[in-house]
Amino acid sequence: MNASHRNLSERLRIAGLRPTRQRLALAAILFGSGDRHVSAESLHQEALAARIGVSLATVYNTLNQFKSAGLLREVAFEGQTTFFDTNTSNHFHYFLEETGSLVDIGTTDIELKGLPPLPPATEIDRVDIIVRLRRTGK
Repeated sequence: MNASHRNLSERLRIAGLRPTRQRLALAAILFGSGDRHVSAESLHQEALAARIGVSLATVYNTLNQFKSAGLLREVAFEGQTTFFDTNTSNHFHYFLEETGSLVDIGTTDIELKGLPPLPPATEIDRVDIIVRLRRTGK
């Protein structure tokens, strides 16, 4: 096992996940090239291109397990694909409608002035902001 697989294996164990062959292979694709946004479908295509034999259902299950373990952040919005973000820090997104892709926006770039009162017995977990962009033709 090479050093990067040992690091990924340890990262999965620390997150409470058993480092199976399929989890390690998908983690190598996900975390091997910096922060990124993927859908289950795009990760499945990358896995197939890398000759990793996993089903789309396995990819969905693995992404959801990684999300539950805190390794990924889910970015979902109505009528669109659910994305999984390897950057789990607090940040926001631009959604480019033409390409169907996400681009990070730093938290210092948006000012949130306030929120309405919260329902009883609740607290804010995080605030998601997605700014949809489309080409202007210019």
